[in-house]
Amino acid sequence: MSIEAVGNPGGGFTQPVSQNPLKTRLDVQEALSQLLEPLKGCYSAGHSRLILGSSSKDAYANIAEMEGFSRILWGLVPAIAGGSHEELWELCLQGIRSGTDPGHAEYWGEVRDYDQRLVEMAVFGLAFALVPDRIWQPLSDREKSNLYQWLDQINHHPCHDCNWLFFHVLVNVGFHKTGLPYDAVLLEKNLQRIEDFYLGAGWYSDGVGGHCDYYVPYAFHFYGLVYAELMGDEDSERAQSYRERAAVFARDFVHWFTPDGAAIPYGRSLTYRFAQSAFWSAAAYAGLEGLSPGALKGLVLRNLRWWFQQPIFDRDGVLTVGYAYPNQIMSENYNSPGSVYWSLKTFLILALPEEHPFWLAEELEMTKTETGIGTGTRTGTGSMSVQEPAHLVICREEKAGHVAAFNTGHPSTNEHTHTSAKYEKFVYSTAFAFSVPRAEWGLSQGAFDSMLALSEGDHLFRVKRLCKETRIQEHVLYAKWKPWRDVEVQTWIAAGLPWHIRIHRISTGRTLDAAEGGFALGLGSLSSSRAGDGAASASGTFGTSAIYGMLGYDMAELIYPQSNTNLLHPRTVIPTLRAAMDPGTHWLISAVYGDPSGPGTPAIEEPSMEDVKERLGVEILQRQITITTQTGNVIVIPMD
Repeated sequence: MSIEAVGNPGGGFTQPVSQNPLKTRLDVQEALSQLLEPLKGCYSAGHSRLILGSSSKDAYANIAEMEGFSRILWGLVPAIAGGSHEELWELCLQGIRSGTDPGHAEYWGEVRDYDQRLVEMAVFGLAFALVPDRIWQPLSDREKSNLYQWLDQINHHPCHDCNWLFFHVLVNVGFHKTGLPYDAVLLEKNLQRIEDFYLGAGWYSDGVGGHCDYYVPYAFHFYGLVYAELMGDEDSERAQSYRERAAVFARDFVHWFTPDGAAIPYGRSLTYRFAQSAFWSAAAYAGLEGLSPGALKGLVLRNLRWWFQQPIFDRDGVLTVGYAYPNQIMSENYNSPGSVYWSLKTFLILALPEEHPFWLAEELEMTKTETGIGTGTRTGTGSMSVQEPAHLVICREEKAGHVAAFNTGHPSTNEHTHTSAKYEKFVYSTAFAFSVPRAEWGLSQGAFDSMLALSEGDHLFRVKRLCKETRIQEHVLYAKWKPWRDVEVQTWIAAGLPWHIRIHRISTGRTLDAAEGGFALGLGSLSSSRAGDGAASASGTFGTSAIYGMLGYDMAELIYPQSNTNLLHPRTVIPTLRAAMDPGTHWLISAVYGDPSGPGTPAIEEPSMEDVKERLGVEILQRQITITTQTGNVIVIPMD
């Protein structure tokens, strides 16, 4: 039987969410309505699937449509708990009846090991815990049995050994809260396994040896805080641990956000967009101590405002796959048209009643929020936060509202899409974002911003994918990596804004071409650009990007990457340095500049040693590089 959407796909909406001031609880309720209204005509006849993409009807499409249905619930369930959005809930409840009925044409089916549908079950656990009277009590005995049996499959199929374990936890917590049979043994086993992912200082890795990225705030801590709030009386010790870890993590994570609400684009699954602020919503929901309601309110609402000013919707108001604009190139292998609605987790705050301190508080500005939550070293132009478990140093430039995450790289890798671009660049910026490759040949296809790309003269470039060794000493990051068995690169980065210094020692057994990319600048309207004399720069609507070769480079050029490679802008320019190297040992040193303030090219000439030392503490004298840290520690790098 063919399953098609009923009504007008998209449905349209009366007022775009970009015009929502997002000041009050009513505004946030309205924002959720503005996001959901265009979807009403996209439900299947039995209302159990959300049809947002192609009309293909294979098994994967059916699962993707079920995924879209379930992800809406991350926003809808808290709204129902808070007393709103009743009309759409009745439609979804009918979809639950259809989707869990083995005799219905829209049955969600029998799951397999590591099945995507195991992911989508988690929100049902939240619903069982928050609104059992709305999801469970209205069902007939047969419908209750169908729903329970379908969800109970998660107790008989393994989940991936990462944040997925929390999906099993949430389903069983929901069972427990509703008085249904649940697997207490497997629940405890998974909770204990999650402990193996904890790195300390508030950070988790996404599985043993995994990366530290947004899955820490919008998965591990989000679910942990929900668990702490729901199970605080029954599992008080673990609940307290989750709360304490989240409070510690908050002091780091606050540095990822700019005063206007943008957050650092870094890692995978960035198409979930405003899930970036879901952690702050969970902190408010759990009443996390030490974080003022006004600070949390500002972090959530500014992030939502920033996102709703970006062109992230199609003409019907449906969220697209992409980051700051529709872009399939940066997406993940597991993304479907409905995946993006995982971002609705941020609407957990709608479960809070209108008299809650979160809604009554005045929104705090970012500077006050950072002071109240974050910790970090103050510098002449902003602040710096060393986040060692994540391999990052976060720099903030107050005047420009610019935040950048300097990155050592990681000791492991994986097969996720564009892993090198998403985890191994030298720096990730709120103002310039990062780029992913379009194809494999040449610099314009590779879009190697904030990377050192190496080639054997065949236009096929290799970049850092994993590291043999990493360390951080204050603002200085170090990594050792091997793009070939007979090529070893040692990289030092003296982090800072708007300038930072990169140093590479390359020991090669083969002839290589090197390309060192600066920040990717959105083209917009360029006011000036130049390349030559060992320096390249471009300045225009979106600021200035420049790179200067201090040692070892042969030439400079402006690379215009192919379209849709950058996460913020469809078209960009990357100031780039080039070098040719014979077998042997070579040193490459560059000064990289990024300022989003608007037109105004900086002086692209050799910074004096005094200027470099003042800004970043770097001196190059007599075949020796000396880096002086903010506390006066000295790092000496012999060049012999």
